[in-house]
Amino acid sequence: MKSIITLPATSGALAFDGEPSDAELDAVELEMPLILAEVDLLDAEIMTIDRPATELDERRMRRARNRVLAERRDLTNRVVAMLTGGVA
Repeated sequence: MKSIITLPATSGALAFDGEPSDAELDAVELEMPLILAEVDLLDAEIMTIDRPATELDERRMRRARNRVLAERRDLTNRVVAMLTGGVA
């Protein structure tokens, strides 16, 4: 299989070994609670695609939305605290 990159591999900007860097892994780990909350919301929404939502489904989706919002808030607060050195 041919590579679609036409520039020489000696370019420092294109040096990619196929593995995520430590910084990328740390970013994913930092965002993991939000990712899991979004997956739960998606699961709740998928359950109601082919049928009308029951009261239980609506509660499940409302809780999942609230959890996503809370995780977004918490992630934002963690990032701001990291950038400001803990002083907010």
